[in-house]
This record gives sequence, structure tokens and C-alpha cells, in this order.
Amino acid sequence: MSEMVQRLIQPLRSRKIRIALVTVLAAFAAEYGLHVDEELLLTIVGVGVSVVLGIALEDAGLKASGRGWLNGRQAGADEHNGRGG
Repeated sequence: MSEMVQRLIQPLRSRKIRIALVTVLAAFAAEYGLHVDEELLLTIVGVGVSVVLGIALEDAGLKASGRGWLNGRQAGADEHNGRGG
């Protein structure tokens, strides 16, 4: 059972997955729960997509500069978390 829970939780470590999930949930809430206009819905989705693409570009830059993944952690992770590096 623990292995199954770990397999479900593991993708949530990714910032891209978390932001995509929140964007989809916000879009559904706006459309079906809050009944907002189409413009706000498109804004929510557009911001979510922009952030995910920005993170992907950042990851690609880190990989190209040789500061990619080390020991299961991203080399620049402390800088992104505000701890300096």
C-alpha cells in the first residue's frame, strides 16, 4: 500500500504538475462552481500555461548550462527556494 501511495504522490513533486493541476481545478471551479465569464476563464488557463512553459524553459536552461539534476535534486533548487546557493 505504501508503494502505491508513493507512486501517486511522486508526480506532485514537480512544480509543473502542481501548477497544471491547480490551473485545471481553478478552471473547473470557475466554469461550473463560480459561473464566471469566458474572459476570466481564459485568463486563468493562460496564466497557468504560461507558468508551466516558463518552468520548462527554466529547466531547459539549467540542463543546458550543466546545472541539471544531481542526486535526484535540481542543482539550482536552493536558489529557487530562497535559500541562496
